[in-house]
Amino acid sequence: MKNKIYLFLFFTCLILLPCALRAQGTGKPVLFNSAWEFHNADISTGINGLASETQWKMIDLPHDWSIEGPFSDKWASATGYLPGGIGWYKKSFAGSSKWQDKQVYIYFDGVYKNSEVWINGHYLGKRPNGFIPFQYELSPYLNLKGKNTIAVKVDHSEFADSRWYTGSGIYRNVYLVVKNPVHIGLWDVAFSTPQVSAGQATMKVKVNVTNSTSANANVTVKMNLLNDKNKIAATLQKQIQVKTGKRELEFDQQITSPQLWDTETPYLYKLQVSVSRNGKQIDEVTQHVGIRSIRFDKDKGFFLNDKSTKLTGVCIHDDAGALGVAVPPEVWVRRLKILKDAGVNSLRLSHNPHADYLYDLCDKMGFLVMDEAFDEWEVGKNKWVAGWNVGTPSKNGYHEYFKEWANRDISDMVLRARNHPSIIMWSIGNEIDYPNDPYTHEVLNTGRNPQIYGKGYLADHPAASNLTPIAKQLVKAVKAVDETRPVTAALAGVVMSNEVGYPDVLDVVGYNYQEYRYADDHKKYPNRIIYGSENGMQQQAWNAVDSNEYISAQYLWTGIDYLGEAGKWPQRSNGAGLIDLASFKKPEYFYRQSLWSAKPMVYVGAREITKTDDKGIWSHRTAEPVWNWSPGSKIRVDCFTNCQETELFLNGRSLGKQSRSASRGHVPSWEVDYQPGELLVKGYNNGIEVCNNSIKTAGDPYQLKAIPDNIVFSNKLKGLSQIEVYIIDKNGNQVFTADDEVTVSVIGPGKLLGLENGSNSSHESYQASQRKLLHGRLLAYVQTSGKPGSVQVQFSSGSLKSAGILLTIK
Repeated sequence: MKNKIYLFLFFTCLILLPCALRAQGTGKPVLFNSAWEFHNADISTGINGLASETQWKMIDLPHDWSIEGPFSDKWASATGYLPGGIGWYKKSFAGSSKWQDKQVYIYFDGVYKNSEVWINGHYLGKRPNGFIPFQYELSPYLNLKGKNTIAVKVDHSEFADSRWYTGSGIYRNVYLVVKNPVHIGLWDVAFSTPQVSAGQATMKVKVNVTNSTSANANVTVKMNLLNDKNKIAATLQKQIQVKTGKRELEFDQQITSPQLWDTETPYLYKLQVSVSRNGKQIDEVTQHVGIRSIRFDKDKGFFLNDKSTKLTGVCIHDDAGALGVAVPPEVWVRRLKILKDAGVNSLRLSHNPHADYLYDLCDKMGFLVMDEAFDEWEVGKNKWVAGWNVGTPSKNGYHEYFKEWANRDISDMVLRARNHPSIIMWSIGNEIDYPNDPYTHEVLNTGRNPQIYGKGYLADHPAASNLTPIAKQLVKAVKAVDETRPVTAALAGVVMSNEVGYPDVLDVVGYNYQEYRYADDHKKYPNRIIYGSENGMQQQAWNAVDSNEYISAQYLWTGIDYLGEAGKWPQRSNGAGLIDLASFKKPEYFYRQSLWSAKPMVYVGAREITKTDDKGIWSHRTAEPVWNWSPGSKIRVDCFTNCQETELFLNGRSLGKQSRSASRGHVPSWEVDYQPGELLVKGYNNGIEVCNNSIKTAGDPYQLKAIPDNIVFSNKLKGLSQIEVYIIDKNGNQVFTADDEVTVSVIGPGKLLGLENGSNSSHESYQASQRKLLHGRLLAYVQTSGKPGSVQVQFSSGSLKSAGILLTIK
């Protein structure tokens, strides 16, 4: 019940958030996403040709031009066989006399990549990293009484520069921020709770106040901590003098009977820090924060609020199939709810910082987060062009900018996100020590080295000894900003890294796919804190965590299918997820739910006996929810459950009970002589039925069925309806084998953002209004414009009965 209350409050906040961002109070960020223009090519004369260029397309941000395609094998498998290139953005806006003597900033949450920004022809700067937020001051160049034009060049011409799909363009939110000369700067409030118990917590708030004038400023800085009913839980204020530049001050307060943040009850306080001068408020920063304690123990694992907690996690990337990386928050709300229901309590944000709102969602929905900075350091990794581990790889990537930008990028990652209670680890890198990609060591000639590129030690590759000094540099940069969380990295070549001392630099050490090393390394390095930072789906990989108290975590690769890191053409996305690109659940999802969820569940699926599960580390169980087979076939029926016993029924006749604990792999299974009808499984605890699940024989496709997640929206706000579309027979059963093409029409103040069926090899255009179904289903993203009225969404497919949804904008 508490979770439902928190989710209701969150969704209310999600609706109101854009209103708050539009508020024109001094110091408050204002969304700056609307009415941009985009040119999908370079401009030969650069900024000087901005006005004469005529090929501009009106868009709203966020925007990802790569997802517009088309898919082609002339691009790279690593990035989903989608194009890169160079693009230009511009936006004209009126100045305001209210900005006189103010400082006006533009803040980008992320631009991929090599962004360069101009205001009224004046160059502001370049940011190579496509995942790091940044801002520029516009004030010196603004026309307060007339038109202003901001221009952004994005250079993603090195399209094979990542091992996964990154998208291209201004793909995250942009904000305009207006500040007084005396103000609290970007990311200049730090909140922490160094001591936490059920009865009392110590709160520490550090604030930097900036004075941009040449005269000393006498100000009052006030800190309020408000509970979820907007009642003051703590308040302090100080009078200080700020000379030109910055001055730091610190507030310390004891909170009696604090409401603690955890994964089940993610309680959030509101932190308000304001600056007043001569009795008038001149700036305010408001953030949600949580009171919680975290610690890792070398022998006992992870503790949240002094409670031993296994991190049942998944790794995720940024994209959402048809939407590319320009993903509305509602999409992640749906995805995270699905993962939460599977028992997932932690996310590894691989392998880069993510969109700002995702951290807010994790705070509000109760996910523990590993935030990760880099996938490579000063030497490039292989980015496959013709298929994973096929042909000649590209070496383009972030390493080209690492030496100049790494410290700043990782510092900004931490500064931006350090007040989120969800974050429990900072990762300085993923698989930087991948054996021979690029680093090498003589020890690779001996022992067991999973994931190795090439054979043994490669003398022409950079030495693994280079890892340790760079790791020290990055750890120092992180701790200069935040010492309240451990620093980690995900290691792929533990054998090699052990030889050069790389793990010793880290507070906690992530092992990727090396469960077999847990016991030996725990003995050999008794002070090392070890956890699984990236893991496969196999049962033994979870057993290595579940049976060892000192292993605190498993992060599955991966939670959700993602574009890129693909095989040979025509495959253009990776199918390793528990849910597919449309967030439809796979059989593997239910198997994981049977291991991780406390709520009673049971799932039934079937397959031909001749088919067996692949034994690869990313292989998925093949028990599909379909009961349409050839007459007389012998079918294997698998049941994924966390119940003590299950009983299978075919057309009402019991085929027997099975104990979960006595079943092979804890998966009750039956060999069944197929006959059409209904297959029903019941789950029992202590002899009492607690859940059930069934599949039925489907007839011929008869009609479409549409199920929206939301149909009522607010005016003045864009909204998103995520509509699941199914083909059903005359009796309402889903036709799992249907692959008909569905066409969508949208009439009214809304538009179709995209159609996604979850296929990893479809090359249908994501810009089209029609798409084939996969497994008899499809997901449509329909965005409302915010104008009052109704949006009629119609789905049709040949001679099948159509389906319609009416969206209302009040």
